[in-house]
Amino acid sequence: MKAVLGVIAFVLLLVIAAGIYYYNTYNKLVRLQEEVQKAWSNVDVQLKRRANLIPNLVNTVKGYAQHEKGIFEYVAKARSQLINAKTPQDEIQASNRLEGAIGRLLMIVERYPELKASEEFTRLMDNLEGTENRIAVARQRYNNIVAQYNATIKSVPANIIAKKMGLRLAPYFTITNRQEKQPPKVNFGNSTSSLEIRLCAA
Repeated sequence: MKAVLGVIAFVLLLVIAAGIYYYNTYNKLVRLQEEVQKAWSNVDVQLKRRANLIPNLVNTVKGYAQHEKGIFEYVAKARSQLINAKTPQDEIQASNRLEGAIGRLLMIVERYPELKASEEFTRLMDNLEGTENRIAVARQRYNNIVAQYNATIKSVPANIIAKKMGLRLAPYFTITNRQEKQPPKVNFGNSTSSLEIRLCAA
C-alpha cells in the first residue's frame, strides 16, 4: 500500500512540476513574442521615417539632374515596395533594396557641386543621417530580442509548447549588402553634412 501511495505521490509531483514548467514557459514565450513585436514596431517606425524622406530628397536631386530618370524610377520602386510590405521579412528585404537605391542616388550627387552645396540638400542629408542612426539602433535591439526568442522556441522541451502555440522563428534584420562591413563615406563637398551609407553593390 505504501508503495502504491509512493508511486501516486511521485506521479503527482511530476504532473505538478510539468504544469509549473508549462505555465512558466508559456508566459515566457508570450512575453518574448510581445517584445519581438514591440522591437519590430520601433524598426518599422524608423524605416517609414526614412521612406518619407525619400520623395523630398529625390525632388531636390531631380531639380539639378532631371535627365537621371532611371535612378529616380529605381528609387521610387524600392520605396513603394517598402511602403507596401506586409510582413517583417518582406519589409527587411525591401529596406535593403531601398538602402541600395539611396546609395546609387547619392553617387549621382557627386556630379553636381551646386546640389551638394544647397541648403535644402544639406538639411535633407542631416535628417537622413539621423534616421540611419536610429535605424541602426532599432535594428540592433530587434536582433537581440529575436536571438533570445528564437533560442527559446528551438530549445527542448520548450519547442513543444511553442509548436502548440503556433510560434515560428522570427527573421533577423540582416544587411545583405556585401559592403556593409566597411561602408564608404559619401562626402558632399562644401556641405556640412556627410552620411555613411551602404551603397548598392550592383
